[in-house]
Amino acid sequence: MNKIATFHPSFKGRIGVARVDITPPMGIYARNWGAAAHDVADSIHRPLMLTAITFLSPGRARPLVLINADLGWWRSPALFQGFQKRLLEAFGLDASSLIFALTHTHSAPALVPPGLSLPGSDMLEAYRGQVLDAAVDAVGRAIENAKGAVLDWNRGKCLLARVRDLPDPDPRGNRMLCGYNPAVEADDTLYFGRVTDEAGGVRATIVNYACHPTTLAWQNTAISPDFVGAMRETVEAATGAAPALFLQGASGELAPRYQYVGDPAVADRHGRHLGHAALAALEDMEPPGTRLVFDRAVESGAPLAVWRHEPVEPSSRLAALQTSVEVPLKRWPSAEELEQQRAACHDRALEERLRRKRDVRRALGDGDTYRLPVWIWQIGDAVLVGSMAEAYSLLQRQLRSRFPERSILCLNLINGSIAYLPPKELYDANVYQVWQTPFDRGSLEMVIDALAESIHRILTSRDSGP
Repeated sequence: MNKIATFHPSFKGRIGVARVDITPPMGIYARNWGAAAHDVADSIHRPLMLTAITFLSPGRARPLVLINADLGWWRSPALFQGFQKRLLEAFGLDASSLIFALTHTHSAPALVPPGLSLPGSDMLEAYRGQVLDAAVDAVGRAIENAKGAVLDWNRGKCLLARVRDLPDPDPRGNRMLCGYNPAVEADDTLYFGRVTDEAGGVRATIVNYACHPTTLAWQNTAISPDFVGAMRETVEAATGAAPALFLQGASGELAPRYQYVGDPAVADRHGRHLGHAALAALEDMEPPGTRLVFDRAVESGAPLAVWRHEPVEPSSRLAALQTSVEVPLKRWPSAEELEQQRAACHDRALEERLRRKRDVRRALGDGDTYRLPVWIWQIGDAVLVGSMAEAYSLLQRQLRSRFPERSILCLNLINGSIAYLPPKELYDANVYQVWQTPFDRGSLEMVIDALAESIHRILTSRDSGP
């Protein structure tokens, strides 16, 4: 008789975790909304955190290092490259082995290049130094405190995220608004990771979910991790204060139903919503290092199927791959032309759009294509993929359908940030994510195909990396 069994995708190895507070000082430049009337932060809703988690297996000399920070986005790839260089040198890593992920809160200091002349911008350079020092400290301590552990994954659901591409109710608008569309179903997939020590105690948790942290918007003047803060608090309270990481999924068109407010209580409510969904996935998990197997049939009023737990040896495989996808670019004006338009603009919201567009153009150069870097990790039975772009959820839905036997974790805004990746059919619509991005029609689909190829490559390779 064939054995019928279920199990959670898992990894067994040495896992370390450490966290550092990266809350900035008051008065720092923190304007992230074109509609905002303020430039500086004047209070703290919840602290901002940076967490590092490291993975090491017997086949590797250096760990895989995952950093997660309550920050929004990098306005210049050069800023992240400076962070990356120091971290790689400090820990002897190669570029494939480091992922620096952002939660994408829109209520944190702006990560802009030096030279900005706006209120509070003189504090940004010191703050970037604070964040880099925190990253080095957290990674060092995570490597130092690494212990034998098991990371198990479970797939759950959460209804916090909704589709935010809404046809303008005014037909004269002939455009899409960026806000809740009740007529379209959103991807509700949540992946929950549980790190347990050899005694079964929870050491850390990971929540991978796709939803823009845009609860707090232009009315908000407080520093905040948005809903991520209350999510962490909810999960950590239930697991004995084990650090909880939030990994932003492919959320290009996903955000809370009710958003763009100034009330931090709404962000906290959203965080508890996500936190309880994550805890539901935790409660649905089997004990660490076990699986359910069919045991026997028992004759009763009905023939009953009896299942039992049995030990299972988790995979210890780690592998990392960093490659790139050459995607087409739109015919945008040069960075110099965009700067001239910005300098001549007297509309505050439009001037902010032009500033961001200029920075993107500077980062990409004046060519017709751009080599978008992507990262693929195998951690035991699970696969983690991502890029610096903001992909629509089509990316994670497609990859999960192509690899149904695998847990596929998809991340936006890792190792830099650049622009959106919308589906090709949206390029015929007047929608923010299309006119914001420099990437031309078909880029998302090219990235999906390249990631699928890379996932197959890493799953079939025997190389576990350096």
